[in-house]
Amino acid sequence: MEKVVSFIPIKLNNQRLSGKNLMELDGRPLCDYIFKTIGGIDEITEKYVYCSDEKIKEYMPQGITFLKRDAYLDGFQVKGLEIIEHFVRDVDADIYVLTHVTQPFTQAESIRNALNKVLYEGYDSAFSCISMQDYCWYKGRPLNYDMKDIVTTQNLEPIFVETGAFFIFRKEVFTKLHQRIGNNPYMYPISQLEAVDIDTAEDFEFAKAVAQYLRTDRR
Repeated sequence: MEKVVSFIPIKLNNQRLSGKNLMELDGRPLCDYIFKTIGGIDEITEKYVYCSDEKIKEYMPQGITFLKRDAYLDGFQVKGLEIIEHFVRDVDADIYVLTHVTQPFTQAESIRNALNKVLYEGYDSAFSCISMQDYCWYKGRPLNYDMKDIVTTQNLEPIFVETGAFFIFRKEVFTKLHQRIGNNPYMYPISQLEAVDIDTAEDFEFAKAVAQYLRTDRR
């Protein structure tokens, strides 16, 4: 049986929105959303929070392990791939599941479905994305439509945009390619609400509205 390990990298010294990972979102700390989501996925063998500050343990539910990382990784210039490199070196696994606190509405079902693509269907990785059918431009030119033959948006070639909700990858994808997405990835589309990502104060206010909407909609 393959070993599947999840990790949630988190720092408490955020630059753009100070302290955001512990801020209250609809009555819960922001970090609690992804903690509870990951905690409910039985297919994951081991689950880690990867943080330099032990204060985060006060917010962690049972079933998730705290793994202390070097405070150097909290630096504003440190890139995500460097954090992955340290974690992969610290914890061995066949498959890694990377998620982020800043996307609180990530659904366990989405992670589980994407993970199954890697476990059972031959994909070396999977990642969350949103599918857009709109008139898109890149480097000064239309990307997915002809200006002399403009079709309706529903007939446009969709554009897929990565989100940070989750990245799932086999160990060799990172150790050999030094990437979180391999050469044969599965793109897993998620909804615009599930893709909400919090970086700024404005993002947080929008997430509050989404949280309230989702809570009311599920009654």
